[in-house]
Amino acid sequence: MKSISRSRAMCEWDDFDTAAPQIRAALALSDGPATPPFLLLSEPGITAGEQRACSESWTAARLLAAGPLRASLAMRFDLSTRSRIRVGYLSNDFHEHATAHLLVETLEAHDRARFEIRAYSYCGVEGAMRTRLRAAFDAFADISQLTDVEAARLINADGVDILIDLKGFTQGARTSVMMLRPAPVQVNYLGYPGTLGTGVCDYIVTDRYVTPPSSASAYSEAFAYLPHAYQPHGRGTPLRAPPSRAAAGLPVEGFVYCCFNQAYKLTPFIFDLWARLLEATPGAVLWLSAAMLAEGNLRNEMRRRGIDAARMIFAPHLPQAEHLARLQLADLALDTAPFGSHTTASDALWAGVPIVTCAGDTFPSRVAGSLLHAIGLPELIAADFDEYLEIALALAGDPVRCAELRAKLAANRLTTALFDVYAYTRALESLFEDMWRRRLAGGPPVVIGAA
Repeated sequence: MKSISRSRAMCEWDDFDTAAPQIRAALALSDGPATPPFLLLSEPGITAGEQRACSESWTAARLLAAGPLRASLAMRFDLSTRSRIRVGYLSNDFHEHATAHLLVETLEAHDRARFEIRAYSYCGVEGAMRTRLRAAFDAFADISQLTDVEAARLINADGVDILIDLKGFTQGARTSVMMLRPAPVQVNYLGYPGTLGTGVCDYIVTDRYVTPPSSASAYSEAFAYLPHAYQPHGRGTPLRAPPSRAAAGLPVEGFVYCCFNQAYKLTPFIFDLWARLLEATPGAVLWLSAAMLAEGNLRNEMRRRGIDAARMIFAPHLPQAEHLARLQLADLALDTAPFGSHTTASDALWAGVPIVTCAGDTFPSRVAGSLLHAIGLPELIAADFDEYLEIALALAGDPVRCAELRAKLAANRLTTALFDVYAYTRALESLFEDMWRRRLAGGPPVVIGAA
């Protein structure tokens, strides 16, 4: 499976027709090596139920191994009512990282009269964001040098009531700390768009668009529903004036389609669609995030589709404020599938760039749709990929219609739910209070949140 992961990062697509059957065969082998769950999120044709089966398989062996350690730790929980609920956030992304940019304003907006928030960080990267995050927490513990057992003991000794895992099965995660159950309530939030499997977390923070009630069987956690989009995003990063097109490496004229997702989210099918868009939009370019390992392969793939590879422009990495400034130069963002845009979608919307998406049946495929609902632009959610093409082509071919849509987005940015960090934080805190109230009453996790 490592070879599949590497080929996706390099956009080597010769195995796309055989990858899903290989994964299903691996899942069927009870005595075979467990498949990394993150791999399935971007694999076409894999269902949410299969994603759960993979997570259950991955987690079961690790929970079994952690069992004796968990028993020996004999964790003690203080279930008495106190003035402030103690919430711990576990992550290695407390630095210049997409998760930190999404979450920092919510952390700063927490009601300190009702909540005490603590960070448990296992990444030692310093910088301006790290300094800001330290100030946002009541306590900031660096656990990077601690073993899982030592980290779990610290969290338990600190009396954390609700422990939030911000990583799931993404790179560098220490979900193994969660498996030692150091807190009475444990939550899967933001970092991983899927279930972690039975025995890790009690709840997953989500919304009714990303995970409709009908999808509950694909998740081991109980749904904790926020009223709008599950994803946080504040308003604290003001938009700088955009650079010139020439300074950003773009042609002076022509429609600019963009997608700043990582290369592993690109698929042959999506690339087929984008090639058709370029063919039907003379003078248009496709603006992508720089991907050193994949750029040569992507240029070759575009040539195979009969499109001049020079119409793809790769943007180098920039600090967040500079990236948001240049992003305003794009005319339309294009979503990927089945692993869609997450932070890149909300960044585009914050920069005033509409995004067209086609929602699938899995969590990672529905995030852009959730964000569009929260900002009042559901007309950009296509029912299928034919409509995805129709929407994109209609906007590219009608400057007046495109300008009207961008004006609507500009008006909605600060008046709809998506970027209202204070309302978002209050709703999140209400979920935490419901979780804690239910735990104090001795009840099992159940669906909570927006009706």
